[in-house]
Amino acid sequence: MRALRKCRAWLLRLGGLFELRRTQQIFADEIESHLQLHIDDHVRLGMTPMEARRKAILRLGGVEMTKQSYRERSTVPVIDDLFQDLRFALRQLRRAPGFTVTAVLMLALGIGASVAIFTFVDAALLKPLPYRDPNRLVAVTESVKLFPRADLSYPDYLDWKKMNTVFSSFDVYTGTGYMLATSSGAEPVNGARVSDGFFRTLGIKPMLGRDFYAGEDLPGVAPSILMTYRTWKKLFSGRPDIVGQTIDLSGVPTTVVGVLPEDFQFAPRGSAEFYAPFQARSAGCDLGRGCHSLSGIARLKEGVSIQSALAEMVSIAARLEKQYPDTNRGQGAIVEPLSEVIVGQIRPMLLTLLAGAGLLLAIACVNVGSLLLVRSESRRREIAVRGALGASRTRLARQFVTEGLLLVTLGTTLGIGLAVVTLRLLLSVIPATLLFNVPFFQGLAFNGHMVLFAVGVGALAVMLFTIPPMLRSPLNAVREGLADGGRGAAGTLWRRFGANLVVLELTIAVVLLVGAGLLGKSLYRLLHVDVNFDVDHLATVQVMAPQALYPKDDQLVRASREMIQRISALPGVKSVGLTSVLPVSCNCNTDWIRFVGKPYNGEHNEVNLRDVSPDFFQTLHAKLLSGRVFTDRDDGTRPKVVIINKALARQYFPGEDPLGKKIGGVTLAPDSLKEIVGVVDDIHEGSLESPIWPAVYYPIYQDTDYSFAVVVRTSQSEASFLPELVKTVHSIDPGIGTAFESTMEQLILDSPSTFLHRFAAWLVGGFAVLALVLGVVGLYGVIAYSVSQRTREIGVRMALGAQRGSVYRLVMSEASRLTIAGIGLGLICAVGAGMGMRALLFGTAAWDTMTLASVAAVLGASAMLASYIPARRAASVNPVEALRAE
Repeated sequence: MRALRKCRAWLLRLGGLFELRRTQQIFADEIESHLQLHIDDHVRLGMTPMEARRKAILRLGGVEMTKQSYRERSTVPVIDDLFQDLRFALRQLRRAPGFTVTAVLMLALGIGASVAIFTFVDAALLKPLPYRDPNRLVAVTESVKLFPRADLSYPDYLDWKKMNTVFSSFDVYTGTGYMLATSSGAEPVNGARVSDGFFRTLGIKPMLGRDFYAGEDLPGVAPSILMTYRTWKKLFSGRPDIVGQTIDLSGVPTTVVGVLPEDFQFAPRGSAEFYAPFQARSAGCDLGRGCHSLSGIARLKEGVSIQSALAEMVSIAARLEKQYPDTNRGQGAIVEPLSEVIVGQIRPMLLTLLAGAGLLLAIACVNVGSLLLVRSESRRREIAVRGALGASRTRLARQFVTEGLLLVTLGTTLGIGLAVVTLRLLLSVIPATLLFNVPFFQGLAFNGHMVLFAVGVGALAVMLFTIPPMLRSPLNAVREGLADGGRGAAGTLWRRFGANLVVLELTIAVVLLVGAGLLGKSLYRLLHVDVNFDVDHLATVQVMAPQALYPKDDQLVRASREMIQRISALPGVKSVGLTSVLPVSCNCNTDWIRFVGKPYNGEHNEVNLRDVSPDFFQTLHAKLLSGRVFTDRDDGTRPKVVIINKALARQYFPGEDPLGKKIGGVTLAPDSLKEIVGVVDDIHEGSLESPIWPAVYYPIYQDTDYSFAVVVRTSQSEASFLPELVKTVHSIDPGIGTAFESTMEQLILDSPSTFLHRFAAWLVGGFAVLALVLGVVGLYGVIAYSVSQRTREIGVRMALGAQRGSVYRLVMSEASRLTIAGIGLGLICAVGAGMGMRALLFGTAAWDTMTLASVAAVLGASAMLASYIPARRAASVNPVEALRAE
């Protein structure tokens, strides 16, 4: 019964919170009626009304104390006090709309930027890979001098799989492409070829159907395919009976055996829509030990570390090198976490952006903290009065916490909204081709991790905003607070503490500005790398001709020639070229060569290999340095010839003419020998930040390729020409597929390396501009407040004969000290920050003198301009009015 009574009492107290105003009014009316009765009684006894009221109040024992006692018994005091503090805080913020709007916007900008970037970091770096026990998954590849991560050959993979004792499973994958037969014609689709246990190693089970069975990747087994959920929905409308159906892939009937889960992603082959068993092809180079086209993925056995696995694979690679010296010379091994392969390239950029957003947030918090500190100083009299009337230290501290919490809640809410908008904006500017390689960024949106991070940042901000004002509040200095309101203390505060905050702001602003300057300069130099051909007015499209439609080389050659003829006949076309790999893409598709008549030490001479048509170099406007270009007669019926680039001639034929010399494979087999007939300038085949590699160009009619790129030079806008180009290619044969039509300029701008540099430069640049504005505003606030606190001093100085120039110098010298200190510390920190983001810099040193000097000049000039306004105001002070106001 006693427990029930207590429960009932608490329920009544909670209910009283919702009817507090009404019940308090009823009680107040009742108290007032009792009080009036006592007053009337005393008046009848001959007392004056004022004395009668005093006696009545004494008899009742204090009206306000009685009301307070009733309020505490009829509600929950803690919650009631919280509501009171909240209402008071709202009134305080309403009374200062300028302060409120400024503080909330600053917080929203800082929190919004940091939350948006954190969402990217969380998706790429913090979330575990979406596979079973991902910490035991490793990437396994070969390693050579030019390629720290080199592809595996199929025979080496089989030997590594058989000889190792550290992996519970070991599988491989490689990219490929197919032509999918649809009702509207052939459609190119991306795919991957994987060994039979690939998905079991990852720990992925199909959503529909089955996985590949053991041995399904062996040659001769009936073709089968697994498709992604997205492809199932897009191309087959999510048909549940798709499993067991036969589809036409590049002219080959293929059975669909399963559909992968909706959330499945594999970033190294992010664009793959179909996964097929590897099934090594004897017609190609799959079975050759020198044909490197596979990437490995393995699952470590329990208790096996990455270091021990690496040691064993290096030992196996050394044994194979001795066993196969011609093909495996210099072949090492790499074993590293799978996460490193997936996110290693973008980690420096994401961490740099997160650091930039964090610094911007720090400036915003420092600015808001400064405003709150000034505001708390102006409220010293108010806090002193409340303390004198009996408010406890805890109650006053709670008021500061409530006000800070309310301010941060408003800023955080608006910041999350800005983060969502920013997230969508950033995702929209990432090219689709890049999103395929980072599938964990697709579909990023508002989520719980974003909210938790924002709440965590908000909690830190609340502590930053409430602790300093509480420490400065005159809770134990009531007399001082009542006497002067803290005016003198406020001036001391800024000389001791506020100025240091401004120095911190300027230091952070310098770091961000220097970072943006270095990234911007790197981007400029990257985009101005000499690619040694004319990028303008070049239209490109990737073409795939299914082998089933063109089983013989001469058939593919005829189709290629017809394609060139039809495109050349289009209005505005100047020339047409074909290439197996577009320029400014990658140092890949390499070959090992030897030179007839030159000593050979067994080391691999690795060069870029490209198949090109006769007019390819003319289409690019690439310069022929010596010899000749290919002609239409350089086909399979003629002696094999090649053209080399200047880098190869310089490296392997120093001081001699390479024309007429012959090159071949590592064994110099007779059918591999080719004569050098020309030397061209160094076309930039790799990404813009990659060095120029030696390159060998083969005639495309002597070395046919079923997948190639068409390059067209036009006199009109290349972008507007693309639809006509695609239409013409399809008119030759509906079975030929096209994809990735683009201008050469856009291809370069959207390439991974260029985009990462541009993305980082623009974002950090945006952070830097905001930091510059906030830093200068902070300096202006400090100087302006300092001037307002020194009005009496300035008035006395001018009354005693001080000139306006001396007042200018007084104010500007204070601003100069703060600016010089902030810029000096910032430059030191900026060099350290530049060293930390060297992975994102191209052709630019972390201590680039021009960037450092420019930032110092810009920030210094901005700071002086911001300080000039309060200095002018100070010099315009009327001494008489200033002294009278005091």
